[in-house]
Amino acid sequence: MLQVRPANTADIKLIRELAAKVWPVTYQSILSPEQLQFMMQMMYSEEALAQQMTEKQHQFLIMTDDGQPVAYASYSTTGDPTVYKLHKIYLDPACQGKGAGKFLINTIADIVKEKGAHILELDVNRFNKALHFYEKVGFSVIKEKNTDIGNGFLMEDYVMQRSLV
Repeated sequence: MLQVRPANTADIKLIRELAAKVWPVTYQSILSPEQLQFMMQMMYSEEALAQQMTEKQHQFLIMTDDGQPVAYASYSTTGDPTVYKLHKIYLDPACQGKGAGKFLINTIADIVKEKGAHILELDVNRFNKALHFYEKVGFSVIKEKNTDIGNGFLMEDYVMQRSLV
């Protein structure tokens, strides 16, 4: 049975373990090994995750299936109180294609809608297979965005939005 619970700094080790399992599979055909390693350190070091949770006020969630952690996600407010940003949503590859991702997205949509959100927004790598999943669960591309993340690396994303009203 799928369940979602809030995460906090005590869950950083678990989030790092899930990321180490999911990220290489997700991005090995998209990013160079050097960029993958750089981004893992930039976004998933203990310090980076603690900063996201505390200073940046990202709310992290852990999803379990029959008590086993299988996914994590994070979201936050934006400058517009009606728009929330989905920063992360990653599922164990063994759980993909079984409705778990849709369950997690819909759970997040319900949470932020209760907080006054009208739109849920995310960035997705333009070459990520998850693009089709996001379209299936109601997101649409609104623009392209390139972000220089340092070390000569570029994130080439689509910005997608899903209406919650």
